[in-house]
Amino acid sequence: MTAPAVATIDEYVATFPPEVQTILENIRRTVQETVPEAVEAISYRMPTFKLGDRKIVHFAAYKHHIGFYPAPAGPEEFEAEIAPYRAATATIRFPIAEPVPLHLVRRIVLLVAENGQS
Repeated sequence: MTAPAVATIDEYVATFPPEVQTILENIRRTVQETVPEAVEAISYRMPTFKLGDRKIVHFAAYKHHIGFYPAPAGPEEFEAEIAPYRAATATIRFPIAEPVPLHLVRRIVLLVAENGQS
């Protein structure tokens, strides 16, 4: 369920079924509310949020999950909470069939933004 090349997050979201669009928009809104100064972009064909030249998070929809990629790696502080969703060091997978833990998304984004990772 990988989206074709797009120029904006709106275009990316529009390529998915309504139920997936809702999930993507909820994540997008959570990131925007958490780091309002972050700028939207498309990078690696995925929705991305940046602070200046620094990417803080990417996310993407797939057939059975939403990939969430804190840049450059997942925060160790929340490893126990993240563990059920961990797919690799810098990859978190939220199953499409389950509610996305937006409180966790918020905490991860805030941590990555505050730590100045790039």
